[in-house]
Amino acid sequence: MGIVTPVKHKNMITVAKLNPQRETRIQYQGEVVEHLSNGVIIRAYWSQPTKKLGYVSFEPGDRFIEYYYTDRWYNIFDIANAQGVRKGWYCNIAEPAILFADRIEQVDLFLDVWVSPEGETLILDEDEFTADTTLSNQQRSGARQALQELLQMIADHKEAFST
Repeated sequence: MGIVTPVKHKNMITVAKLNPQRETRIQYQGEVVEHLSNGVIIRAYWSQPTKKLGYVSFEPGDRFIEYYYTDRWYNIFDIANAQGVRKGWYCNIAEPAILFADRIEQVDLFLDVWVSPEGETLILDEDEFTADTTLSNQQRSGARQALQELLQMIADHKEAFST
């Protein structure tokens, strides 16, 4: 039996953020960093013009380490500037990710959570979530439960929030 040597090329993957009607709203590329038993971790870089959100600005060159799960109703983006200084974590409440060999698809459910480097949390877009009439009961229930799980994970400094 021969020795298997890992190939040293970038494993690029497309990320597609879908609305509740499963229409693609945002699409971009990232590099697979690690395959998990229940998901994947990728690295992507902000390539759009600066986006000022009030609590943080995303700027060209910002690095996003993105955690996608096939069994959790959220994803987590660990964000740092181009020099590697952490800006915080942006978490999207979303249906569990669907992973393909070259693509990640995830249905966004409006709710988001921002976590500052100091651990302060800000729940975002509750008004959009409440006002939307297209979400199913299953999506609403999954989103509410996911928000509570995520807030507990943040408070306990677990997994992506442990560093």
